[in-house]
Amino acid sequence: MVFSSLIFLFLYLAVTITLYYIVPFKFRNLVLLIVSLLFYGWGEPLYIIIMIYSIVVAYVFGFYIDKYRDTDEKKAKMFLVISLVLNLLALFVFKYTNFIFDNLRVIPLMSWLPDTNIKLPIGISFYTFQIMSYSIDLYRRQAKRAANIISFGTYVSLFPQLIAGPIVRYKDVDDQLRKRETNITKFASGVQTFSAGLFKKIIIADSMAAICEYMKNTAMYETTVVGAWMVVIFFTFQIYFDFSGYSDMAIGLGRMFGFEFLENFNYPYISKSITEFWRRWHMSLSTWFKEYVYIPLGGNRKGLLIQFRNIAIVWFITGFWHGASWNYILWGVYFGIILIIEKIFLLKFLEKIPKVFAHIYALFFIVMGWWIFYFRDLNKGVDFLKMMFGFSNSTFITGGILYDIIRFLPLVIIAIIGSTPFPKKQFKMLTEKYSVARYVVPVGVAVVLFVCTAYMVNSTFSPFLYYIF
Repeated sequence: MVFSSLIFLFLYLAVTITLYYIVPFKFRNLVLLIVSLLFYGWGEPLYIIIMIYSIVVAYVFGFYIDKYRDTDEKKAKMFLVISLVLNLLALFVFKYTNFIFDNLRVIPLMSWLPDTNIKLPIGISFYTFQIMSYSIDLYRRQAKRAANIISFGTYVSLFPQLIAGPIVRYKDVDDQLRKRETNITKFASGVQTFSAGLFKKIIIADSMAAICEYMKNTAMYETTVVGAWMVVIFFTFQIYFDFSGYSDMAIGLGRMFGFEFLENFNYPYISKSITEFWRRWHMSLSTWFKEYVYIPLGGNRKGLLIQFRNIAIVWFITGFWHGASWNYILWGVYFGIILIIEKIFLLKFLEKIPKVFAHIYALFFIVMGWWIFYFRDLNKGVDFLKMMFGFSNSTFITGGILYDIIRFLPLVIIAIIGSTPFPKKQFKMLTEKYSVARYVVPVGVAVVLFVCTAYMVNSTFSPFLYYIF
């Protein structure tokens, strides 16, 4: 089940909100746990078993980590390691077995290996990282043990952020699981944020996806430099509005049920360096890797060489976490190399040059990063790269491509403006300056929901890009 579907909006969400608000507070976590498991198992009920396994393992071993962390650190560490290994084992088996066997079969002496076809449980990468943060923070004495398995299960399975984040650390929502405030103002704010995310997904991201696919097909028979660049640029917009739209919907839904999740995006395309980009893009993942991988490895405390080693390790893992495919590994290595170069000298240089040139630099390497991310087939990716830089007997532009640019221009302008803080600033200014805004905003939200619903009625199923991770 996805947020951008009619069955979610008009059946699942309506029933969930009704149940949630008619029961006493002490039963609300149980309601959320049940409806979240239903949400997760909607397409494939067997996946629920894997999630319950992860929840039980982390909760049971969390009990022993908490029990021994102040009296017997060796035992506490042992239980921590067991918990992490058992949860990572599930992630490894379901996400990477096919990839490993496919690559081993390339070796002549290993061709006898079976052709595995293990399906990836949706969202397993996200909820595994959340579970790991609970175990690690318990061991570090940075979190309290979950009040009961219902509360912990609710934390892991909470449907707003279950499938694609943001990655929520237990210590950030522990108090909210025990006690949280719900009121009309907060609920209305949640609806507003959810609607903004739905608009990003349905109107912008899905339109960008359709154009991207159209341009890619066009490039097969009309090879042009501009056409190839359009594919990658439209994907650059698609992945931002798709993923940030999901995060906005998750934050909005969480607010409807009294939860406050941290922002996951901070206008990454206005960055003036790749370092800044990764402080603004998927911030919950960046924070997770910083706190649980980079700093434990030594961070930047042990000299430049160790720091560069740590950056390389983190970005190799980041790429591999995104998917069991060589292009994702290459994508992680690519950004790791750029970040190391920026640490060595490039950041200082970028700070001295005019901001517009620093911004162009950042956008170029961001777009090239999405080129790597987009093409899981590396051979096709290389062919497209040649086309982008005019090395495949391609013309620069044709009349057909120019016509496409003109007709897609309004959507591109909307996407460019929507990638900046300008709309949010204007909205805040208008709502603070004019009292009539309190009446206009609800009407605007209703219009957005109506338009998005109309699009959903007339469109085919369109899952979020990060569902596959």
